[in-house]
Amino acid sequence: MSERLFSYSFAEIHRLYVNKVERKGRTVEELDEVISWLTGYTAKELRSFEGDLREFFAAAPAMNDNTGLITGVICGVRVEDIEDPLMQQVRWMDKLVDELARGKKMANILRG
Repeated sequence: MSERLFSYSFAEIHRLYVNKVERKGRTVEELDEVISWLTGYTAKELRSFEGDLREFFAAAPAMNDNTGLITGVICGVRVEDIEDPLMQQVRWMDKLVDELARGKKMANILRG
């Protein structure tokens, strides 16, 4: 399952995230802010990235130093307990996007 997940294009994942957050009344700009906080990419870089999730995280300009503050359950698994580094990065992103879609305040999502 992991290899299949890692091979998804970031553009496809981003499109799915956009659909999810917009259905919940949030904006693409907020989504990009959250992913930028996590990875260090600019919004422009996010929207033009061509590659799969493995390449996306490998090329991330600066993973946020506060990723250790991202805790909780996603897909039935505690994100802080995930051993595979790439899977943990993917699940951190999923967790942040879920928090955005659920209406959590941006300052809390960005662990401010």
